[in-house]
Amino acid sequence: MTSIDMGVDGAGKATGIDLEELLATRLLVQGNSGSGKSHLLRRLLEGSAGKVQQIIIDPEGDFVSLCDAFDHIAIDAADHSLPDIARLATRIRAHRASVVLNLEGLEMEGQMRCAATFLGALFEAPRELWYPALVVVDEAQVFAPSAAGEVADDARRASLGAMTNLMCRGRKRGLAGVIATQRLAKLAKNVAAEASNFLMGRTFLDIDMLRAADLLGMERRQAEVIRDLQRGEFLALGPALCRRPVSIRIGAVTTEAKGGGPSLLPLPTAAAGDMRDLLFAAAPVEPMPAIVAPPPPPSADELIQAMGAPAPVPDLPVLGAAEQEAAVSAAIADIARDADPQAPAAVLYQDLLLRCRMRGVTVTLDMAGFRRRLAFARAGIEDEAEWTDAITLAASLPEEMLPPFLALACAAREQADCPTDPELAALYGTTSMGRAKRMLAHIEEKGLVVVRTDLSGKRSISLPHLGWTTGAAVADPDKPAPPPRMSSREARALASRR
Repeated sequence: MTSIDMGVDGAGKATGIDLEELLATRLLVQGNSGSGKSHLLRRLLEGSAGKVQQIIIDPEGDFVSLCDAFDHIAIDAADHSLPDIARLATRIRAHRASVVLNLEGLEMEGQMRCAATFLGALFEAPRELWYPALVVVDEAQVFAPSAAGEVADDARRASLGAMTNLMCRGRKRGLAGVIATQRLAKLAKNVAAEASNFLMGRTFLDIDMLRAADLLGMERRQAEVIRDLQRGEFLALGPALCRRPVSIRIGAVTTEAKGGGPSLLPLPTAAAGDMRDLLFAAAPVEPMPAIVAPPPPPSADELIQAMGAPAPVPDLPVLGAAEQEAAVSAAIADIARDADPQAPAAVLYQDLLLRCRMRGVTVTLDMAGFRRRLAFARAGIEDEAEWTDAITLAASLPEEMLPPFLALACAAREQADCPTDPELAALYGTTSMGRAKRMLAHIEEKGLVVVRTDLSGKRSISLPHLGWTTGAAVADPDKPAPPPRMSSREARALASRR
C-alpha cells in the first residue's frame, strides 16, 4: 500500500490517503473560501509527486509554484488555441508528464471551453495511453455548475459533460478525479455523487452542511460539527481514507501559492492633511516637446535617384482552366491522404488555399464545395459523374457521414472487402469504435444499407437501392476471432467420452 501522509487526527495519530485506492475511487473536497482546500490539495500533490502522474486544472494560477519544486510543466492556456490544447493533452498522456494547466488569463467562459477541450482529449486518448494519473480540478463548481449561469449554453454543456466523463467513466481510462469546490450546492450532483472519498471542511450554510453530513453518513443533528471545524481541519471518509468519519488536521507544505494568504500590514503614518494633499495633488505638467521644423521634402528627381530603378517582378505563370482544376484536385487528394481526419474543415480549407497559392492557382471553391470534394477524395472517388446514384442516396445523411457511406459504396461496387470499424471511424473523423458503430447503425436505420454478420464474425454490407454488396470481412481486426464451431459428429464423440 502506498500511503500519502496528510496530517494527524484528533488523537494526534498520523493519517494518510491510500494512493492506489484513491486512483480507483476518486476524491471530493468541500469547504468555504479560506477553509484550506488549496492547502489540502497541495499537501496531496506534494506527497504523491514522483509516484503518479499529476494533471492539475488551475483556474487561479495557485499551483504553478509546484513547477519550481518538482518536474511539473506549466501550460499557460492564454497562449494557446483550443486545437493546441487538445494536442498537448494527447502528448501529456503519451509521455506521462505532470502538468499544471493555468487558466488564470481567461474569462470564465474561456476557462470552461479550455477545460472541456483538455479533459475531452485526455478522455479520448487511445487505449494504449491509459496510464494512471491524478486529475486535480480546483474550483470544480466553475466547470460543473448545478445551474445555468451567464456563460453560453454550449460552453456550459461541454464543460459539464467533460467533468461528468472524468468522474463517471474516467477510472477505466486511468484518470482519477480529485475535485474541490466551495459549495456542494453549486456543484452538479452527477459529478459529486461519483466520488467515494470525501474531505469536508468548514461551511456555514444549512443546505451545504446537510449535504456534507449525508455524504459522510452522519445524522442530520450532527451536521453542526461541520460549522465548528477550524481552518485546515477536515472530516474524512472513504475507502482510501477511513471507514468512519474522522477529523484530520492537514500538515504543512513546502511550496506556496504565488499570492500567499492575506495578512495584516501596518498602515501609513502620514497625517490626514498630508494624505489629503497626496490624494488631490494636481497632475504633473509635462514639458512641451521642442518644436523642430521638418526638413524640406526632397524633389521628385531626388526621390527617383534615391530609389533607383526597381527590379521588375516576374508575372506568375498563366495556367489554363483545366490545369488549375487539376492542381486543385491534386491538392485536395494530398490533404485527404496526409491530413488528420479529426482536423476541422475550416483548418483544412485554409491548408488548401495555402497549397494552391504556392502553385500559383486561384481557388474559386467555397467551403461547402470543399467539404463535398474532400469527402469524395477520402472515399477514393475521382469522377463524380460515375457515382450519381450513390451521391443521391447520401443526400439524406449528415455531411460528416458522407465519406464513410461513399467508402462503403465504393467497396460494394467493386465487391471488395467490407471496410473495418477502424477504417470507418477514421473516415468519420473519430477514434471511437462506438461512434463508428452508431454511425453505421444510423445509416442502416435510414434504409440505405443492410448489414449482415455471419457466424464466423465476418461482416458484409449491401446497398439494396443499387444492388451492390461488399465482400465479407472481419469488422474489427483487433478483436480476437471466435473459437471454431464443433461439428455434430465431434460433439457426439465428445458426449460419448464423457
